[in-house]
Amino acid sequence: MGLLRRLLLSPVTAPAATGMWVARKIHETAEQELNDPAAIRQALVELEAQLLAGEIDDDTYDAAEDTLLSRLGMLS
Repeated sequence: MGLLRRLLLSPVTAPAATGMWVARKIHETAEQELNDPAAIRQALVELEAQLLAGEIDDDTYDAAEDTLLSRLGMLS
């Protein structure tokens, strides 16, 4: 009876299960990209370039740098 029930309900449950799987994969990928050391280092380089170009002030730089370094695990 369980197999018959699953077959009859699959048109309703399959799209929901697929949607949840896709959402989990998107979340996993976003987490990986957010915590990618190469991307964080590149963001630090770009941040320093903005500071040197005068696009941001020291306080903004310090706050953003602290955030990036904490994501990199270099700041407690």
